[in-house]
Amino acid sequence: MRILLIVLAMFFAQAGSPSVEPGFTSLFNGTDLTGWKIAGPPESFSVKDGAIVANGAASHAYYDGPFRSHSFRNFELKVDVMTRQGSNGGVYVLTEYQDVRFPQKGFEIQVNNSHTDRIRTGSLYHVVDNLDDSPARDDEWFTETITVQGDTIRVKVNDKQVVDWTQPGDWTGGREGAGRKITGPGTIALQAHDPKSTVYYKNIRIKPLD
Repeated sequence: MRILLIVLAMFFAQAGSPSVEPGFTSLFNGTDLTGWKIAGPPESFSVKDGAIVANGAASHAYYDGPFRSHSFRNFELKVDVMTRQGSNGGVYVLTEYQDVRFPQKGFEIQVNNSHTDRIRTGSLYHVVDNLDDSPARDDEWFTETITVQGDTIRVKVNDKQVVDWTQPGDWTGGREGAGRKITGPGTIALQAHDPKSTVYYKNIRIKPLD
């Protein structure tokens, strides 16, 4: 009986582990928030059925784990996402932990298929905005692929490229301020936008390009 229990435990552990493509490393274990640091109300994030669920007052989950000391400069990041009707969320790159407010450093890649905010999924928020027409749909899983290489950020939604932006030499951060500028490395963050929004994030994996 003891051997059977051990075998079953190993099976379920393997079944719950996220699989990643060659060259990628998972940043989320599919079970709990180990390796993630919450800024804002911690109850806005939970884990259910192998996904991080963001629902509640504005809060952000920052990757704070050991891989590359949670510091990435050139990379390809893939995140599987699902939204419910009227929901808003986001994936931040090149950012850093801060206790309050929305991240001031780095760039937000929008997650929003039907929220009242017109800036839709895949947009490089307030840098390259796709208005009104979302490339994804609520209640269906889609993949955001975010590539940062040098001074260029590219975004794909389900392998369809929606952003290909190279930072101009005179760029000062645009509408979001000086922190929205490609400089040094940073970490990854997930957004819980508001109590009426429910967004699921899973299979969060990254491939360094340096």
